[in-house]
Amino acid sequence: MSSFGRAPAVRRVGALLVWVAAVGPLPWLVWLAVSGGLGANPIESLQHRTGHYALRLLAASLTITPLRALTGWGWLVAHRRTLGLAAFAWAVTHLLVYVGLDLVLDLSQFLEDLVKRRYITVGMLAIALLTPLAVTSTQGWIRRLGGARWNRLHRLVYPAMIAAVAHYLWAVKKDVTLPVLYFLVVALLLGFRVVMRRRARSGVTARRADASFGT
Repeated sequence: MSSFGRAPAVRRVGALLVWVAAVGPLPWLVWLAVSGGLGANPIESLQHRTGHYALRLLAASLTITPLRALTGWGWLVAHRRTLGLAAFAWAVTHLLVYVGLDLVLDLSQFLEDLVKRRYITVGMLAIALLTPLAVTSTQGWIRRLGGARWNRLHRLVYPAMIAAVAHYLWAVKKDVTLPVLYFLVVALLLGFRVVMRRRARSGVTARRADASFGT
């Protein structure tokens, strides 16, 4: 089969995998809750699981640009918003489990934790940074803000990811293997973007030099 013939199939499989990653954990969590599979402390288990889903989906959304650059699959860009919105939804669910189930809507306790516990502080910072990105994720907002301003705003995803990983690192008590792995993934993704941006600038400079030389 030619690469042209394979392209639609690859896109369909890619879209299916994105949606499974985004919403697949929901029925699984419902099943675990109904069957008693969340363990002795179901609320804590829900907090951990929803936080993990949010982190993984946010990291997945950041891999779209490197994957597109390496594979040339422009269709991947359409799924970046899906992954980002799913990450935001799971992050909000993570917060709601904490405030609604763990604290039983005790807002005074939440505000006290927000000030005293640094992992709560940076976790809320991550959600605060992601909120304008979720709100402005539509084509209408891209037109209102303009492409350049929209792109600058959506670079907040990088500090949001760093804050989310810091939240995870400070929240765990013993084994920090997974948070450190997330930090390494973030470092690689940010490093890739720095390299690509420098190459792009070098290319622009070279084209300008060629143009001036030819005049």
